[in-house]
Amino acid sequence: MSTAIDRYFGISSSGSSVPVEVRAGITTFLTMSYVLFVNPLVLGNAIVVPNGFAKLLVVTALAAAAGSALMGLVARYPFAQAPGMGLNAYFAYTVVLGQKIPWQTALGAVFISGSIFVLLSVLGARQAIVRAIPEQLKIAVTAGIGLFLAFLGLKNAGAVIADPATFVTLGKLSSPTVLIAAIGLVVTAALLARRVPGAVLIGIVASTLAAALSRAAVYPGAHGLGAFPGFPDGIAALPIVPAGLTGALDLHAAVSLGVLSIVFTFFFVDFFDATGTLVALAQRAGALDAEGNMPRARRTFACDGLAAMIGSALGTSTTTAYIESASGIAEGGRTGLTACVVAVLFLIATVLWPLAGAIPACATAPALIVVGSMMMSSLRRIDWEDYTIAVPVFLTLIGMPLTFSIANGVSFGVIAYVVIKVLSGHARDVNRLLYFVAVLLIARYIWLAG
Repeated sequence: MSTAIDRYFGISSSGSSVPVEVRAGITTFLTMSYVLFVNPLVLGNAIVVPNGFAKLLVVTALAAAAGSALMGLVARYPFAQAPGMGLNAYFAYTVVLGQKIPWQTALGAVFISGSIFVLLSVLGARQAIVRAIPEQLKIAVTAGIGLFLAFLGLKNAGAVIADPATFVTLGKLSSPTVLIAAIGLVVTAALLARRVPGAVLIGIVASTLAAALSRAAVYPGAHGLGAFPGFPDGIAALPIVPAGLTGALDLHAAVSLGVLSIVFTFFFVDFFDATGTLVALAQRAGALDAEGNMPRARRTFACDGLAAMIGSALGTSTTTAYIESASGIAEGGRTGLTACVVAVLFLIATVLWPLAGAIPACATAPALIVVGSMMMSSLRRIDWEDYTIAVPVFLTLIGMPLTFSIANGVSFGVIAYVVIKVLSGHARDVNRLLYFVAVLLIARYIWLAG
């Protein structure tokens, strides 16, 4: 059995082992387990059904399990998927609450956008666009996502907070969330320096234990953050059948003229968000070939689109690749077995979700910060003396954390690269397809401005 698993996923040939892949899957799951609670909280503002939070939690877990299983079994990459943050907020606050679009229609729009993903992936369009992006911009995307991860970790720890005067500022360093995150960061970095296997996972567990045992006020509750509440109803709870939610999407209404702009927005944002994430994760996992291309790209991108379709049918917003997968890759995950472990854990979470709630956001913050730092290493390959490269790379780097969007960072870099190359007399350096992509990106920003 183990030999068959090894052969199917190519574990030994990738320089990994089954225990390493399992540990990597556990690490990825713990790092992204917050989605089980955050996604229902966000979507619950727009999707109103009886016992909504519990149903949305189950749907979130099922969508993450299905998407991760597809990526693991079909694409055979260690990339986990789940309902995306940001896209769920756009779904809830902009589309449903802001534009008064019924949530069933919005789910239909997500399904259609996923269908377009699959079609473009099968036709090879997404792969062609990835190949058209120059190697140094791909490096910038990887490093930019690293900055985004680190910024997200600092935000989750409370070390960086919003400020009306300066947009962001230093948080209260004596707060429990910052102190717990600091403990985890020191432990994780020290273990990594000593080359201890499972360093990232150990850091998450150490932070969680420190938070729970010290009774630090880092767990969300009805009156803000509080101490670890324990397990008043046990660590297991029967999953609730998401009746009235699963299968409620309205495809007929979603194809109407008034909703096409919403379909386009879902499609565009997730296209560049997921594409950038998948390329960066593949690069971090050492999966890109000598020409910087991703093997099995067609099926990988198709799985991303299928996950969005399945998630919308289940009753959640766009399911997409998670940048937190980088934490599992840092633990040594190199094959689809890592993603399959994540899928199994999300299925188990439909029963043991109270146990997953024992992991506060500040406990996973150190993993995001450390992994973010790891993803910066490839910047040494950038030709900083060539301004036609350096400026687009820099805009890609700062665009992601400062706009809180991977898609914006990729867009800034591509547009700047094409325009600067043309104006500096190096138009022939640009792939023809990239001209078309840049025009579409500029048109989108003009449309948004209007």
